[in-house]
Formats: sequence, C-alpha cells, structure tokens
Amino acid sequence: MRFVLLVGALSLFADCTYEGARSVLGPWLATMGASATVIGIVVGFGELLGYGLRVVSGKFADASRRFWPITIAGYVVQMSAVPLLAFVHSWQLAAVLIVLERTGKAIRNPPRDMMLASAAKRIGGYGWAFGIHEAFDQFGAMVGPLAVAAIVAVHGDYRFAFAVLAIPAFFNLCFVALARIAFPRPEDLEQREADEVTADRYPLDYWVYLAGAGLVAAGFADYPLIAYHWSVHRVIPADWVPLLYAVAMAVSGGASLVLGLLFDRYGFRVLIVLTVVAAAFAPLVFFAGRVEYVVLGAALWGMGMGVHESIIPAAVAPMVSRSRRASAFGLFTAVYGVCWFAGSALIGWIYDTSIAGAVAFCVIAQCLALPVFAWVSRRNASARNSGGAEE
Repeated sequence: MRFVLLVGALSLFADCTYEGARSVLGPWLATMGASATVIGIVVGFGELLGYGLRVVSGKFADASRRFWPITIAGYVVQMSAVPLLAFVHSWQLAAVLIVLERTGKAIRNPPRDMMLASAAKRIGGYGWAFGIHEAFDQFGAMVGPLAVAAIVAVHGDYRFAFAVLAIPAFFNLCFVALARIAFPRPEDLEQREADEVTADRYPLDYWVYLAGAGLVAAGFADYPLIAYHWSVHRVIPADWVPLLYAVAMAVSGGASLVLGLLFDRYGFRVLIVLTVVAAAFAPLVFFAGRVEYVVLGAALWGMGMGVHESIIPAAVAPMVSRSRRASAFGLFTAVYGVCWFAGSALIGWIYDTSIAGAVAFCVIAQCLALPVFAWVSRRNASARNSGGAEE
C-alpha cells in the first residue's frame, strides 16, 4: 500500500502539470488560428504516439527488467515539455510540444503500470490498486485546471499559466526520485505463483477485449475539441472551460475508487453498464444549451475518463502472465491509441461538417463495444465457474 500511495503522489503532481495544460489547449490553439480539424489531428496524433510507443517501451521494459530507469526517463521528458509551452507563439510549435508530452507518457506508463500491478494482490485486487492510483491522478487533474482557470481569469494569459505549471512538474520529479529510492525493485512485491505458466501468446480474451476497448477509444471525444466547441459557440464563458475540466477530473477520481472495487467484485458487467452511461456525454456537451446539462455532460465525460484510466487497464493485468505484463500493457495501449487517434481525427473532421454527425459517431462507436464486453464477461464468468468446480 505504501508503494501504491507513493506512486499515486507522484502521479498527482504529474496530472496537475499536464492536465492543467490540456484543459486550455483547445481555446489556446484556436487563438493561434488552429481549426477544429487541426486540433483533432494534433491531439489525436499526440495520443497515437502517446499510446503507440508503449509497445516499444513495454517490450524493452520486459526484456531489460529496467523498470525504474525507463519510467524516470519518461517523466523527465513529459514534465519538461509542459512549461516550454509558455515560450510558444505558433500552433505548429505548440503541436510539437504537445506530441512530446504524450511521448514522455508513452515511455513511462508500461513499466509504471507493471510495477503498480505487482502490488495489487497485496492490497486486495487490480481494480482497487488502479482505482486508488486513478484517484490520486484525478485529484491532480482537478487541481491543475483549477489553478489554470484562476490564472486565466486574473491575468488572461495562457502562457503564464503554462509557466506556473513548472512548479508541480518539479515536485513530480522529486517524488519519482523518492519512490525509486524507497522501492528499488517494486516488481518483487508480487510473489510468483507455483503454478504460473509463462505463455508465448496472449489469450483470445485479451484480443477480443482489446477490440472492444478500441471502439470505446474511437468514440471518446477529446476535451480540447469539446472546449473548442464551447468557446467558438459561446456556450460558456472562457474561464469556465478549465473549471469544467476540473469538475470532470473530480468525478473521474472519486468514481475510480468505487468503480475499482465494483470491478474486483462484479467483473466486466460493471464495464458494460459504465460504457452505456458514459456514451451519454456526447449529446450533452455538444447539443446542450443550458449550463446544468453542460456540467452533467462534463461529469459523464470525466467518469468515462476514469473508466479509461483505471478499469480498462486493470482488466488487462489478470489476463496475461507476470513476465509479459509490461509488454501486454504496452501493446494494449498502443492499439488503443491508434483507435483514439483515428477517432479523434474523424470526430474533428465530421464536426467541421456536422455537429450532429460527430455526436452520432461518438455514441454509435461506444455502443458497438457492448456485445464485445458482454462476450468477454461470459467467458470470464465461465472460467471462474469451471475453476470453482475443479477445486
């Protein structure tokens, strides 16, 4: 638990940094002449690299067993990119730093998730461990946008806000160093089971589940595009945009604790219900004219992010052997990112033509994942029942 909490603390400052910046990327890029299509492509391509490069990071982590050095390198790259946005005056250069920030996240996530999963069984389950971590994540993701909102409201200056985010970036790197010193080999927290088998291939459940998760990712609009819509159509005041992002992150963090426990107890049935509920964010954020509906849409979007960041990766850990877990995380999130990029670019393109069409795509893509998750749920239930009968 001490390791989970320590990793949660360093993630809190990381999210405070990069989510604070991401909360205003849409309106900021718009001030430099970027269109909805450009924003969708830039953010989506960032996610593509941010997820796609995890294949390399995960495989290298499993092969070298150098989990901490890879994790530290990723955090250094990511935490350096955000404050540098303060010195950018064109959307093209901003795009480079946005992609670089996502690249840093790609480098550090698979080995960090592998180390986190190693502590999961010791504290009650994968859903609970990833849920606790996500709660820390999203608390930082709430504080960062609130700080940015205050700075924008008082100074009206996005670049000054990016410069201030150097403070939580510094604290993140301090906690990374502390975690490395306190737990030099966190992978040893999980004892190897006597009957554990190292498989050369991932099971069928893993691939089918990946297909469903990819559909959910493709239909999940990025917040910068949502913020762009609110700003261009004057749905809410400009200084409300980071505030609603903070609301979304607060919902995500609070929900992740409960959802993690529910997932450990009820399995994929929880994911099916949450996918249906989260899909309702699209009509609320793009169609609603009343503030209360916009806030509800932001909250549902935040809950969806909690599902993306906690339950979806938590479900991968028990599907594969421990020796290939970092690679499994890397491959899974790489394909996930490709789907996210394709969906983001397509949603931005459709949005420029028809807002209703973009909403329809978001809802349909996520709902198509429901039968896939239902199949995986039945497979897992059958496996548990047969295991219990054998015992």
